[in-house]
Amino acid sequence: MGQAELVEKLLPEVSVPEEGPLSSTLLFGDDRPLHFEIGFGSGEHLGYRADMLPDHGFIGAEPFINGVVGALNQIRDKRLTNVRLHMGDALDVLERLPDASLRFVYLLHPDPWPKARHAKRRMVNHGPLDLIAAKLQPGGEFRLGTDDPVYCRWSMMIMRQRSDFRWLVEKASDFLTRPGGWPETRYEAKARRKGHEVWYFRYQRV
Repeated sequence: MGQAELVEKLLPEVSVPEEGPLSSTLLFGDDRPLHFEIGFGSGEHLGYRADMLPDHGFIGAEPFINGVVGALNQIRDKRLTNVRLHMGDALDVLERLPDASLRFVYLLHPDPWPKARHAKRRMVNHGPLDLIAAKLQPGGEFRLGTDDPVYCRWSMMIMRQRSDFRWLVEKASDFLTRPGGWPETRYEAKARRKGHEVWYFRYQRV
């Protein structure tokens, strides 16, 4: 199945409905733990996690067609039945999910919006985080990965201001080491080839 055929045939089968409330039962036919990935790149992390946890449901949002095609390749090649995709704004889908319905939210290498005047566009800001916090179950986990030092410092500053997330870190090396079940993506490998450090943050919903 070529790229055009993937988009024409497979994407409609696995797309999140365009409107209306969403739920695990509506998306996957039963009540199961839900994971949400904001901006899934080429879908490597999404496909890896979905393959590892076949009885969980995975929702991924990505605005770019190349990324969506990457995820469709993962779904086809790994025969994944537990992934739903949205080509567009992740927050539009998050808003439609029930509160406290998500076990994990992933935000891996988001656009850093490096200029100070664009800082309000970053996903790690109190507006999007309020929504993420509302949709995560108590004890659920928000995972953030970045290779941008400005975004790293910004995220630590913003997350320190919040009482609804607890940073799962015991020593400095914890956020320099990729946690188990968190695969290296092509983007991350490229960042390391450029000599970039990569930081891994895990926050638990209180």
